[in-house]
Amino acid sequence: MSHALTLMQWLSPAFPVGAFAYSHGLEQAIADGAVKGADTLEAWLTALVTHGSGRADAILLAAAYRAEAPGTVDATARAFAASAERLKETDLQGAAFCDAARAVWELDLDRLTYPVAVGAAARVMHIPLPDTLPLYLQAFAGNLVSVAQRALPLGQTDGQKVLAALTPHLTATATMAQSSTLDDLTSTSFAADIAAMRHETLQPRIFRT
Repeated sequence: MSHALTLMQWLSPAFPVGAFAYSHGLEQAIADGAVKGADTLEAWLTALVTHGSGRADAILLAAAYRAEAPGTVDATARAFAASAERLKETDLQGAAFCDAARAVWELDLDRLTYPVAVGAAARVMHIPLPDTLPLYLQAFAGNLVSVAQRALPLGQTDGQKVLAALTPHLTATATMAQSSTLDDLTSTSFAADIAAMRHETLQPRIFRT
């Protein structure tokens, strides 16, 4: 039970990684009209989780969990970031996660990208990978639903319906990642990647990415 509570604490919106400040390019997609309501938001997030950066994060997290030292996995994560903003997002959130984990649990974590940091911390704390992966992905999707609720006329109930509809995809991606290696690292959510690139010059904007 304590492991489950620790994992939920790490992935809670209250954990100080600043996730609320990052839209992962979603703000650009909303500005472009590609995401304009619950249906298009669900489709966008499904693509991220099953074919894009959500899937990649799960594979990187699993690789970091299995690694004796996560440095190589972290270098791969940085090289795989599709844009400067994606790199900033994973670097700054990961650094904040490592800082908090050192201060609270005295974990010996260097500055790591976010999924690599979570995977390395779960390994040290002996939190099972099958528990870590789906909760990480749910937190990833939940943060983007929160972004949409701040940038769209999307109510709380509709946001929760979107998140609930993603459950099968979150579960399937988490299951896939358990047996993956870095050789399985791919991303084909091109529209989301391009949106993240274009967001660098979006004005005005609310979110850092």
